[in-house]
Amino acid sequence: MKRILLLILTNVAVVAVLGLVASLLGVNRYLTGSGLNLGLLLGYALVIGFGGAFISLLISKPMAKWSAGVRVIEQPQNADEAWIVETVRLLAQKADVGMPEVGIFEGEPNAFATGAFKNSALVAVSTGLLQGMTREEIEAVIGHEMAHVANGDMVTMALIQGVMNTFVVFLSRVIGYAVDSFLRKDVRSGPGIGYMITTFVLDIVLGFAAAMVVAWFSRQREFRADAGSTQLLGRRQPMINALARLGGMQPAELPKSMAALGIAGGIGQLFATHPPIEVRIAALQARA
Repeated sequence: MKRILLLILTNVAVVAVLGLVASLLGVNRYLTGSGLNLGLLLGYALVIGFGGAFISLLISKPMAKWSAGVRVIEQPQNADEAWIVETVRLLAQKADVGMPEVGIFEGEPNAFATGAFKNSALVAVSTGLLQGMTREEIEAVIGHEMAHVANGDMVTMALIQGVMNTFVVFLSRVIGYAVDSFLRKDVRSGPGIGYMITTFVLDIVLGFAAAMVVAWFSRQREFRADAGSTQLLGRRQPMINALARLGGMQPAELPKSMAALGIAGGIGQLFATHPPIEVRIAALQARA
């Protein structure tokens, strides 16, 4: 709940800072004189930027179950499922978080954690992961996901995404309105073609820039989750072994909403949600 409050306060603070900067630079007087209601735009940016991230966070668990086809283990059907549930239970106790729901989904090796609250999260592993790794390695992967839960990474990523969304919405429309006011010669109410084209282009360009920032933060979360797994297990070799084995596999592609909190994923260096496997292993080996 504290992190949810942080999510709200941070986005409100971002909007307040944007308004203050616009006031100090005199941008608000120019735009208001041209017909733009800066207060309404700030409110719109807050609702779009924060609202979308907040709703995505709240529905993350049911969406994950539906999109990845997760079967929640209510009653273990075999010894492997009983072991998974017990492993999650022990690691949750060590991490001092509530017991999450535990699920299995069909696919290549991967795992993820999601949920708005760290005391009622969901941890899911794939059938490919269970078939391709030793129990010690699977335990390390589950420890990685439990570290995501304990660190509150689900809320942190929603917070960062919301802040980036707010900046994109606000800046693209302010610049679009300024360009439109400069280009048009007649005095008319409402935005013109300059506004629409500029806003459309900037939404794409700034959206890409925001995605790179979010991906960078996601990669830092992965280093912390790897380290968190070693702390929960009391040794680092299982996590190193799990990463090394994962490096020789083709990981399952997770839905976009869960990709940042999986054990592997991401496309391209700038947009990758996870650092390269060899870099993660090197970081663990360098730890005291």
